[in-house]
Amino acid sequence: MNELSEFLAESLGAKLLSSTTTFGELTLVVAAADIVEIATFLRDDPQCQFKSFVDICGVDYPQRVDRFEVVYHLLSPRLNHRVRIKVRTGEDAPVPSLTGVFAGADWFEREAYDLYGILFTGHPDLRRILTDYGFEGHPLRKDFPLTGFVEVHYDEQLKQVVYEPVELRQEFRNFDFLSPWEGTDYVLPGDEKAKAN
Repeated sequence: MNELSEFLAESLGAKLLSSTTTFGELTLVVAAADIVEIATFLRDDPQCQFKSFVDICGVDYPQRVDRFEVVYHLLSPRLNHRVRIKVRTGEDAPVPSLTGVFAGADWFEREAYDLYGILFTGHPDLRRILTDYGFEGHPLRKDFPLTGFVEVHYDEQLKQVVYEPVELRQEFRNFDFLSPWEGTDYVLPGDEKAKAN
């Protein structure tokens, strides 16, 4: 991986913002504007051959100006190497779509849009894929409420699905996470044997 990292540093030059190898895995950080060119290079170059598109995922860092990271995972079956590419972007800053380079990126970009609100320019069909039609917000953002905004149930009288504001029927509980055997003042049967040793 160190040889590949050095080769990419020479080939990509200033377009490669940073490169790290951790646990035998190479991670590249690039600018959003360069992602299509770099993905094409990684796919077509004979020393790379990252022809298998594995995944796109999003990461939310709400305290940062560019709060999202789009993380791409590519595989080179011939060389048996994996590479991770990270791109930073903001809420309103779109990332160029990789559907022209890897057709399999279509579904994953739609998923990142639906769950995080990450925008992709040049995507052929950027619409929600996992949430409902009238869903508001993006559920994997850190600022999205744990309970959501609406709840759904089937109304027998109306014979249809009904959307209503969330109503919490009980307060959130505070758990102490101690096992029932910790923190007791009495000795449970068998404990005297463990403490004698």
